[in-house]
Amino acid sequence: MINVIVGLSGGVDSAVAALLLKQQGYAVSAVFMKNWDEDDDQDYCPAEEDLADARAIAEKLDIELHTVSFSAQYWHRVFAHFLDEIEAGRTPSPDIICNREIKFRAFLEYAIGLGADLIATGHYARIDKTPSVRLLKGLDNKKDQTYFLHTLSREQLGKSLFPLGEYHKTDVRKIAEAEGFGVYAKKDSTGICFIGERRFSEFLSRYTEKNPGEIRTLDNRLLGRHDGLMFYTIGQRQGLGIGGRSDSSGEPWYVVGKDMKNNILRVAQGVDHPALFSSGLHASELYWISGEKFVAPPKCTARIRHQQPVQDCSLTIQPGQTCRVSFDSPQRAVTPGQSIVFYQDDVCLGGAIIEEAISDK
Repeated sequence: MINVIVGLSGGVDSAVAALLLKQQGYAVSAVFMKNWDEDDDQDYCPAEEDLADARAIAEKLDIELHTVSFSAQYWHRVFAHFLDEIEAGRTPSPDIICNREIKFRAFLEYAIGLGADLIATGHYARIDKTPSVRLLKGLDNKKDQTYFLHTLSREQLGKSLFPLGEYHKTDVRKIAEAEGFGVYAKKDSTGICFIGERRFSEFLSRYTEKNPGEIRTLDNRLLGRHDGLMFYTIGQRQGLGIGGRSDSSGEPWYVVGKDMKNNILRVAQGVDHPALFSSGLHASELYWISGEKFVAPPKCTARIRHQQPVQDCSLTIQPGQTCRVSFDSPQRAVTPGQSIVFYQDDVCLGGAIIEEAISDK
């Protein structure tokens, strides 16, 4: 019998993943990962509640539950990089690194040490292992999580199972309710991977120093003050504190740029302001799931954020694992530090880190 260890988070997705694997005849056990040691903000990181839910699920399924902390690995492999990127004025995606370094590296190694043949998670994605390993979109377009999984290797994917890839979230909740799982209606987790839903500015202030500066328009009009460029991202509307001005049209203001040299936050007015849109982008750290010898297609689709519909684009590979992407339609809020992920039909090809937007304006 094949031994599978499920990453059991205490949520509905991993609970149903474990149930489905048992029904499919696997020998199933589970691991609860706790990777953030700071417990002073229980409202934002209810680790004890999640562990209690995981224990209840494991008991109901009659499977063994192990608990483990990868907090040291998380700090050095994920959070330190996150802080570096934030301080550089970029907007990183820690969940992507967390998947590669924690859930499908540290957890995988730990599970193999416990005797697992495979690991499983509650991600909404699919893995095709014939004839070679490919990552495919989940059938639920609204929940597809390949964006966060695109840096996994064939070896990691080959040792993994995604039981929910063929399911829609509404069906998963129905299965959980029918099974009597108390978490069937539990809210989906959001926020930073393993850290939870904290007040972002307050949380960052513990690890970085504020550097207040000016908020200016593209024509250099002074509108106000910001708390530090690290607290803002391209396309952001909330939290600017510059609404209700008598000398403007009354439309909302949006972040359109960061002048790191002069510590100025650039804003523009209107949801469709041209400064919010880009015809393309430059990206680095280009990675293909199938390996370095993969020949990139000149035309493909891509998304620059999770749950965005894929966009038609042209791809030009450049030296040093970099690329230039030109979109068929202008894209809103292209954000340095975020990832662009490439697709051909349902196949996730890989991705890269956005360095800068390209605009024809």
